[in-house]
Amino acid sequence: YDHVLVERTILWYLLLGGRLIDGAHVYLNHRAIGKGIKAAEERGIPREEIFLTTKLYPSSFGYNTTLDTVPKWLEQLSLEYLDLVLLHTPSRFPGVEYISQECNERKLSKKECRIETWRALSKLREQGIIRNIGVSNFNVKHMMELQDLEGVAPIAVNQFQFGPWSPESSYQTFEHCRRTNVVVTAYNSLGSYTHKNLTHDFEVLKELGKKHDKSVAQILLRWAIQLQAVVIPGTGNPDHMKENLEVYSFELDPEDMTSIQLLRSEDVSGKFIIMDLNDLH
Repeated sequence: YDHVLVERTILWYLLLGGRLIDGAHVYLNHRAIGKGIKAAEERGIPREEIFLTTKLYPSSFGYNTTLDTVPKWLEQLSLEYLDLVLLHTPSRFPGVEYISQECNERKLSKKECRIETWRALSKLREQGIIRNIGVSNFNVKHMMELQDLEGVAPIAVNQFQFGPWSPESSYQTFEHCRRTNVVVTAYNSLGSYTHKNLTHDFEVLKELGKKHDKSVAQILLRWAIQLQAVVIPGTGNPDHMKENLEVYSFELDPEDMTSIQLLRSEDVSGKFIIMDLNDLH
């Protein structure tokens, strides 16, 4: 990441009215995000209005490692608290080795490692330096491992890829989140950086764009929002930021929502690269 660009992007976004910032430990841009937030505060935007999310990667899982790591992020960000910290992934992404020195040395299973990490995050939440804790890329089984625990904080959020073309595992996880009062944060709602142009191959989306005088991107974001998901479209372009923030100016009809849902059956949907949550172990 270009740290100057990250700082400016954060500032532009906040000045335009955005308030949710999504980051992660492995992005190595905490300092730049913190500078962007500070610059926005200096221009009159209260810290209390900003909601900052970051994520703990499996290489930093483990009870003691987590307790040591998260406070260092606050120093990097120059902040007093984090609004939300997520477990970035249950153990590893496909093709990436799972590494956690503490859990390896203690000979913990991946499940035990996740639970120990969750207990540490719960303790940090009790201390007040984290306001909420959640997960990312967790399927139903992984969520229930934590939801069955006693004496720990509840899962506030599950962040995962979600769009009309998502596989069945994503929809199953979405429904489980809804039943258990967990907020869904959808990433890659527009098809990801490498596949976003595919969204224009759906005639239905283009027709709905004309109907509502909105872009295909706005239609997709609005669809997810009306399903009560939080969306985090990433962009460094101020014009796109404005467009994304205008999705609250219209509403899709029930028949619009249904027609978008049916896009899963179209051939174009098979061209998107979507991670199956059940492939994570």
